[in-house]
Amino acid sequence: MKLHVQTLFVAIGLGIKRNWHIFLAIIAGIIFGNYIFEHPQAVIFGKFSIQSIVSLLNVIGQAFIRVIQMVVIPLVCSAIVVGISSIGDSKQIGKFGKRMLLYYGIITILAVVIGAGLALSFQPGLGVQNFISESAANTIQAQVSGYIATQNDIGSIFLNMIPQNPLESLAKGEMIPIIFFALIFSLALSKIGEINRPIVSIFESIFAATMKITDWIMIFAAPGIFALTTTAVSSFGLSIFSTISKFFAIVFVGFCIQFFIVYPLILKIFSKVPVSTFYTAIIEALLVAFGTASSSATLPLTIACCEKRGISHKVCSFVLPLGATLNMDGTALFQMVCIIFLTQAYGVTLEPVQIICIGFLIIIASSTCAGIPGAGLITIALVLNGIGLTPQQLLEGFAFLFAIDRVVDMLRTTVNVASDAVVAAVIADNENEIDYDLLNDTEQYKEII
Repeated sequence: MKLHVQTLFVAIGLGIKRNWHIFLAIIAGIIFGNYIFEHPQAVIFGKFSIQSIVSLLNVIGQAFIRVIQMVVIPLVCSAIVVGISSIGDSKQIGKFGKRMLLYYGIITILAVVIGAGLALSFQPGLGVQNFISESAANTIQAQVSGYIATQNDIGSIFLNMIPQNPLESLAKGEMIPIIFFALIFSLALSKIGEINRPIVSIFESIFAATMKITDWIMIFAAPGIFALTTTAVSSFGLSIFSTISKFFAIVFVGFCIQFFIVYPLILKIFSKVPVSTFYTAIIEALLVAFGTASSSATLPLTIACCEKRGISHKVCSFVLPLGATLNMDGTALFQMVCIIFLTQAYGVTLEPVQIICIGFLIIIASSTCAGIPGAGLITIALVLNGIGLTPQQLLEGFAFLFAIDRVVDMLRTTVNVASDAVVAAVIADNENEIDYDLLNDTEQYKEII
């Protein structure tokens, strides 16, 4: 695969420019946390005890988690309404929409299955149990057991998905009933024509506002991530990173399976698009996706790569923007590994029915995930709610995830962007909207950036 040196430097530069504060927060948290671990009785500036500083950092870390929880419900609900109602109104839905949803569905389900299979097989959370307080683990186990006891059969699970009062479910933060109502409401809006515009416009505004809040959260994430990293390292020292290396390795292997096995199979089974040539065609978009950790920021480049190398504007303008919003299979894989990692860390045993329900919620959560850095850990709150938990209750476990999320985010964004482009290529092939002479002539590719 031909790599353009210029593109590589652009990707690295964007990565440093957009993420330097996060990397700095992680490094500073590791250094300061290790200092606290080695000098628990030290006094900073002659007046501040280590324990008082740790208490302050713990408050900052919890505040960061709470701010993340704050945006989940409006973000998820507005994303569902805007996404489904806009697809229903699109003139292209009859021609491209059904194929697009089919391929995105297949890819995301495979990602969830791969993530679950790897996490259940290699059990990355078991090595973290020593870093979780026994009282916290016992509390979580009891809470999950109590929640599962109320879901003792398939009938109960199904009935509890249907809200008796949507406003009551909204007030209680019951995500599954909220999502059920949002889906039904969105489908109804998509079927009533232009009369839906006032309501859809309101949800578009809510979605835009919550996206902006999410962007702010990520801009000001450095103090929260510094606090979470410091408190984690201060409790157990640098050994925590060798412990969670297994988690990182599993996620990385999952991404490789998705990128090097699933996508090529999709291309070969459903189209005539040559795999290596197509990856060469979108290499600039993949590198910039890695550098920015944002599928939304990469979208213009993804469209440019696909259009200038053979895929019609008609397909690109419809499939790729929706993919950047709805198709997050890399995020889905990551979230499945995260949930199983957390439950293993706290000693919670999940039954097959719960794992299937979690997989369903992850498909919803990933498709409503904002295409900006760090958003994958925001919508994971939706999935935890499906087993009766919140991120705040799993603060110790979440500290591990935030410590390595920046690097993982860059990788999963690359996977997400590749997935969007693969689906666009397959649909273009199916609809005879691809110029193979242009696609296969790699020597004549014009520079994108």
